[in-house]
Amino acid sequence: MTTTSSRYSRAVQARAVRLVFEHEADYPSQWSANRSIASKIGCTAETLRRWVRREEQDAGRRPGPTSDQLARLKALERENRELRQANEILRKASAYFVRDLAPE
Repeated sequence: MTTTSSRYSRAVQARAVRLVFEHEADYPSQWSANRSIASKIGCTAETLRRWVRREEQDAGRRPGPTSDQLARLKALERENRELRQANEILRKASAYFVRDLAPE
């Protein structure tokens, strides 16, 4: 799950996802289970569907990147962006000093 703020605590999210998995067989489809359980906990069915999909990916039951992989990718992208900015600053600084030190 992401680290952004949410109206629902991680405990509520985990409980809702667990309820979907436990009662999925009682409904004709997972979407039906999502709609029913979402109405009981006060979130939308789409929100619960995203939580369920994320948990399925994290558990390896559904293809796609896990939460840990997504967090690692985000950190690497941030580091890459910072390094590019630092390189740009150094490139401009070296050009400035070369210009100042050049004989006239």
